[in-house]
Amino acid sequence: MAKSILPILIRKELIQFRRNKFLPKLLVMMPIMSVLVMPLVTQMDVKNVSVALLDNDRSSLSMRIESHLANSDYFRLQTTAGSYDDAIQRLDQGEIDVIISVPEHFERNLRNGHPKPILLTANGVNATKGGQGMQYAVQTIVSAINEYSITYSEASYSPSGHPVGGTPSSNLITIQNRYNPTGNYRHFMLPALMVMLLLLVSCFLPLLNIITEKEHGTIEQINVTPVRRIEFILAKLIPYWVIGLVLLGFSMLLAWAVYGLTPAGNPALLFLASFLYSLCLSGFAVSIANVSSTMQQGIFVMFFFVMIFILMSGLFTPIESMPQWAQYITVAFPPRHVINVFRAVYLKGTLLPELRFEFIMLTLLAIGFNALATITYKKQN
Repeated sequence: MAKSILPILIRKELIQFRRNKFLPKLLVMMPIMSVLVMPLVTQMDVKNVSVALLDNDRSSLSMRIESHLANSDYFRLQTTAGSYDDAIQRLDQGEIDVIISVPEHFERNLRNGHPKPILLTANGVNATKGGQGMQYAVQTIVSAINEYSITYSEASYSPSGHPVGGTPSSNLITIQNRYNPTGNYRHFMLPALMVMLLLLVSCFLPLLNIITEKEHGTIEQINVTPVRRIEFILAKLIPYWVIGLVLLGFSMLLAWAVYGLTPAGNPALLFLASFLYSLCLSGFAVSIANVSSTMQQGIFVMFFFVMIFILMSGLFTPIESMPQWAQYITVAFPPRHVINVFRAVYLKGTLLPELRFEFIMLTLLAIGFNALATITYKKQN
């Protein structure tokens, strides 16, 4: 009876895998990133919410509210000049996420049963952080008011035996979402999803194109021609830059036609950011393709990095909720900066000077990734 060849073929595959210089290392890195690193940086709990408390009452109750906010792990209590307009300006600049304005004579009016509500204003550009931060703030304020009501009720009862002042705590707070008044989650997610579309187009299409030429042997024919490395790289990238911008325009038209969402700011900033973004990602994709020997290896490596980009870009988890070391790392990730630009332009109408950090970083990353793509392309003379 003939011996089965299956064990021999399996042994051959294991030897081939072991001799691969990159894949075994990547397989070791993937569980480390998935189990040890990612849970630390992709927490759904929103932390470090910047809160400005405007205390126009300066009563024991307002001080109790301030104490609850200061002792919470979710908030960073910010000092303000005492003016609501000043706080709004800082919220516009992204320094503050939530403004809590306690009206004058709030404690006295609460005892009388006719208080003016506390006003909570949240930055609706980041719906995850602003929305959850608002919920945490409401819970904290309600907790402080309930504690005060219990203490006050024990000391002050009417002749009938009921506590004085009985306004429900749910009626004591008015909520305002700035830049996204209805709190529509689609308006928050759609700009970021456009960025993810560009990520897939600019990363995978150049990667697949170059590796396909490698496997078919056509790239070796180009290597023996007078074509320079920079010309070869540009020829590979320019079509996908154009495709990415066309898809962006089509996505913006769909968002307007289906959801009624249009940019509050200049759409030219979106196309400029998208162009720089495509430069970054396509250069990164070509770099991976240059060092990948097979389609399987290239796709595997690219998927690994795309997963990191998505999880650490601020798409789902706010950057400020990540550990400090992770926040520093995300500065080198292009999706972080483009998502900030898209949300700011779409919802706030932010101008170029206010987004200069994002555009400077995108420019530097584009230069770096494309330089890497040129260096890693080994042309045989």
